[in-house]
Amino acid sequence: MDISLLDIKEDVTKYINIISNLVKVDVGVVDSNMMRITGTGVYKTTTGNKAMGSVLKNTIETGKTHIIENPRYHQLCSECIDKDICREKLEISTPIYCKDRIIGGLWLVCFNDGQKNKILEELDSFLLLTKQIAEFIGIKYFEHKEKVFQKQKEYTLNSIISSMDKGVIIYDKDNKIVNYNNVAIKKIEDLKIGDSIEVVSQADYCMGEEIFKLIIDRQNYDIVGKIIPLEFYDNQESKVLLFDDLTKLNNNIAEVTNNYNSISIKDIYGKSLWTEKLRENIVKLANTNSTVLITGESGTGKELVARALHWHSARRDKPFVAINCSAIPDTLLESELFGYAKGAFTGANSTGRMGKFELANNGVIFLDEIGDMPLYLQAKILRVIQEKKIERIGSNKSIDLDIRIIAATNVNLENKIKEQKFRMDLYYRLNVIPIKLLPLRERKEDILPIVEKLLKKYNNLSYRYISSISEEVKDILLKYDWPGNIRELENVIELMFNMADNSGVLGKELLPNALNLGEDKCIQTIIQDEMKDFDELEDFEIIEKKYIQNAFKKYGVTTESKKLISQKMNIGLTTLYRKMKKFDIS
Repeated sequence: MDISLLDIKEDVTKYINIISNLVKVDVGVVDSNMMRITGTGVYKTTTGNKAMGSVLKNTIETGKTHIIENPRYHQLCSECIDKDICREKLEISTPIYCKDRIIGGLWLVCFNDGQKNKILEELDSFLLLTKQIAEFIGIKYFEHKEKVFQKQKEYTLNSIISSMDKGVIIYDKDNKIVNYNNVAIKKIEDLKIGDSIEVVSQADYCMGEEIFKLIIDRQNYDIVGKIIPLEFYDNQESKVLLFDDLTKLNNNIAEVTNNYNSISIKDIYGKSLWTEKLRENIVKLANTNSTVLITGESGTGKELVARALHWHSARRDKPFVAINCSAIPDTLLESELFGYAKGAFTGANSTGRMGKFELANNGVIFLDEIGDMPLYLQAKILRVIQEKKIERIGSNKSIDLDIRIIAATNVNLENKIKEQKFRMDLYYRLNVIPIKLLPLRERKEDILPIVEKLLKKYNNLSYRYISSISEEVKDILLKYDWPGNIRELENVIELMFNMADNSGVLGKELLPNALNLGEDKCIQTIIQDEMKDFDELEDFEIIEKKYIQNAFKKYGVTTESKKLISQKMNIGLTTLYRKMKKFDIS
């Protein structure tokens, strides 16, 4: 920020006229570069020129006040280029400070002995006056600098708030509006500077922002945002309210949650009669609000069906929120589903947190692997279905829900009910619309159409182009049992695609060993292989440990592999992890 004494020339001139009129001497002021700012007498018309005096230059360089009683003969005058023609009888120069920085100099000059004698008679008084005038100039410079800086900050602030996509209202300590941006006036009709504003906290949070009730001109607005203290605005204590209305926030949530949800029945590939009927049923069932229970083995596409139901419904522009009930520890699942209030428990987010049900409000929540949900949470899910309300952990405030629930599982819930591991009442509440997905081995007509779509997919993602698979590969794919279903099929095609040469055809040599050797047995036969050499039964834990170890050798240790293994063992993924820890299997 470039501020000069020239910017306050009018005020400087008034100050130096005080000395000039009082003592009848000539007075001048220069800036730190020795440029003349203003003056009286012989210096009145020299504004803008560079001063050449060596005494004044030394004052600015050193900060020393000089009293030169013998101009031309003083040591400081020895370097002055005007020494031989100098008519001065006495010179006083003093620095002008702004804080600790020298910003210029003030000098006083006598051109006759009468003026000189008058000053010398009362030198201390005139010297004090000169320094006080210099100090007044410095203070005025500082005030002007702060004023300019303040305006620049206000200009910058106004530029920032004008460019923000959130509403901004600035109000003073008396709760009067002093500024706002265009977004704010679009959200709040007839917004005016000077209006009274009341911002009332609702002691609740949404997506990390506080919920407020905004009252302006007796109109109430529900908003989310934050309040920021603003100390420098107009030199007053002010506050900035950054806000969005709750409706827009809900729309943003829907946009984020639906960002990758463009899945329709066109993404359910296959030519079997069963698949064609599935696509028809999805369209028929999409616009009901009844709960749906999708069952089927791991890898059969349960989430795909759930997303297609959402896409073809009237809720397609509302949130779709998925949560895997087996992938989250029991201790965290409740807070994930229902959220929690501020300070609900040690370690909780200080602003509270919105749960998945709340995120999915007005849309769809997909509860995957619901068969692994603990019993105490099953009771809460039943209550949500019945009452269409939830409460965050640590809060007694009910939140109304307009939501469709789609659940999925790869376990037999009826068996779980018999084992008292799943609530019968919840099962019937979820199973209003049952959709059972067939494993790939029972609809092999879908295999080649799925492969064709997968080739197109990886051609778009890769630098190489594969036109087809060989007849041998087709025959092997159709004979294999696909225990991992569509997910396993996609993994095989992706592997072959990455291993392929430039021939454009996927051949038999690219198949994984299990398929290439014609192995079509399911993982359950591993136990038989392990037990055939034993005459007597081993301890079941030994068999179970070997089962898990061999399963990892066959299918790997990825999360998807563990899900497949847990499904084949008819246990939840969390239970599998516990057994791995128990048997020290990594």
